[in-house]
Amino acid sequence: MRAFFQKYSLELMIAIAILFAYLPSFLWMWDRWFAKDSYYSHGVLVPFVSSYLIWLKRKELASISPQSSPWGMWLIVSGVLLHVVSSILRVYFSSLFSLLLVIVGVILCLYGKKVLRVVLFPVLFLFFMMPLPLIAVVYISFKMKLFAAEISRVVLQNMGFMAVREGSIIRMPHAAVIVDDVCSGLRSLISLIALSSVFAYWMKGSTAKKLCVVFSAVPIAIATNVCRIVFLSFVGEVWGPQYVPGFIHDLSGFLVFALAFGMLYTEVKLIE
Repeated sequence: MRAFFQKYSLELMIAIAILFAYLPSFLWMWDRWFAKDSYYSHGVLVPFVSSYLIWLKRKELASISPQSSPWGMWLIVSGVLLHVVSSILRVYFSSLFSLLLVIVGVILCLYGKKVLRVVLFPVLFLFFMMPLPLIAVVYISFKMKLFAAEISRVVLQNMGFMAVREGSIIRMPHAAVIVDDVCSGLRSLISLIALSSVFAYWMKGSTAKKLCVVFSAVPIAIATNVCRIVFLSFVGEVWGPQYVPGFIHDLSGFLVFALAFGMLYTEVKLIE
């Protein structure tokens, strides 16, 4: 253990300095992760996924001779300046974004471009743990829930049901389903984009194919969320609106994400 601390003493001191410097931003991020109806409940898993991806490359990293790059210090200075300004203005999202610049800069300073090339994706993957500003979340979820409600209305009408959309409310003869912010599909979209990026990182194929997998998370998230809204509307109209909230509502959320995961996995296998 003493040999470990002696070997990585500089890295540990830098990690401790970053921890103290970014502590307010980390606390803000932690609150957003565990807030009620959080869109970033997956955020706590992201650092572990990044660490695991780096661990998988441990043999390749061990074979690379460290070679410092002067670009690292420029990135560190840029990141620190952005963090200072963000901290003064209390804009925690840009503060956390500056952390990526600092981490990349430290890697360049200590180990060089070859090491950075190997660990670049796991480091950038940390972006998925950083919650978007609330104003962006509200705007995007508002647009998405209206879009999902309209598509669901069209699908229900094509299924033979009388359905009318009023804002984000789908009204039927015997039931009304409210597509609120939580059901907008934004939560699934964020999680699926993170998941699709890992799939693309692991899959064998060209950059174009990998980008196709990442961008496909958007239509998959929208389509599966529409399936959920249509299903809940069907349940409310046929069985009664009292059956929509509670167990069926929550179960449909898990099933829809499982469906999205299956579609994404199948797509990767077909492209490969």
